Amino acid sequence: MQPASLAAPRLIGRSPAFLQALQLIERMARFDAPVLIRGETGTGKELAARAIHYRSARQHGPFVPVNCGALPETLIETELFGCERGAFTDARQARTGLVAAAEGGTLFLDELDALPLRAQVALLRFLQDQRYRPVGGARECSGNVRILAAASPRLDALLDGHHFRDDLVFRLNVLLLELPPLRERPGDAQLLAEHFLAEHQRRHALAPRRLTAASLDWMACHAWPGNVRELDNRVQRALMLSDGDTLELSPQPARTRVTVVTPASVAPGALRSFHDAREESLLQFERDYLQALMAQTQGNVTHAARLAGKERRALGKLLKKHGL
Repeated sequence: MQPASLAAPRLIGRSPAFLQALQLIERMARFDAPVLIRGETGTGKELAARAIHYRSARQHGPFVPVNCGALPETLIETELFGCERGAFTDARQARTGLVAAAEGGTLFLDELDALPLRAQVALLRFLQDQRYRPVGGARECSGNVRILAAASPRLDALLDGHHFRDDLVFRLNVLLLELPPLRERPGDAQLLAEHFLAEHQRRHALAPRRLTAASLDWMACHAWPGNVRELDNRVQRALMLSDGDTLELSPQPARTRVTVVTPASVAPGALRSFHDAREESLLQFERDYLQALMAQTQGNVTHAARLAGKERRALGKLLKKHGL
């Protein structure tokens, strides 16, 4: 059976769970209704949104992706709906917003769970009848835009804690697309790895490589907390940092854990210095903690940083230090 693909070369797979998602994409593309796409980080939510758009009647219109977490809270309505000249201090000229930019096409709201409360209110008002007023304007405008939104599993926790408006989710969740994580797509990791391998070889003008048997076995067992994005990064990194005609993706054997011993259980002189023993224990603790943390947050570094009580940049340095 040939791998299935839809509207984008990287939307690839043949596992039952993935094929079911493709069927839903095909069906949802026929109807001009909002879609909520849910899935873990790295499962390809934007690719699914593009597939819905480019197979719909709006395919010749614009596809405008918006990262909700990047919208400045004080300028939410200006970013979405535009503004008139003089609407506020820095508004030296009128400007159109993202809704107008997506006219006749699709507005894709990525990372919906990062949308600030003020933006939730403004978006809900627009979804009710697709009418809006540019900031500082008197006239009401009408939009012709299909809304697709993507959210991580974190959205459920926000709804339970009343940190996200459930009425906005009801408006967006007319059609629901759940994207399966890579660990629930047997056989797809190998297909994707081979695709990424060929893609990066071509892009970087490298000689052809083939994946080792150990890599194939490891991919089938790995939990893939970062999903397809993690796989792509691993392939690209291995390809750039290795030579030969084979490619090894499986990680190096894990560092041996430190065994706690008592002076009576070892020969005189066998104990290392206190400093060395402490450093090794700390390194092992860091790695174990980070692995558990990233597994719990499905590879979402921002969420992991909040949970660990660390700055995102500091956590990123620790992850890099341990090759995670």
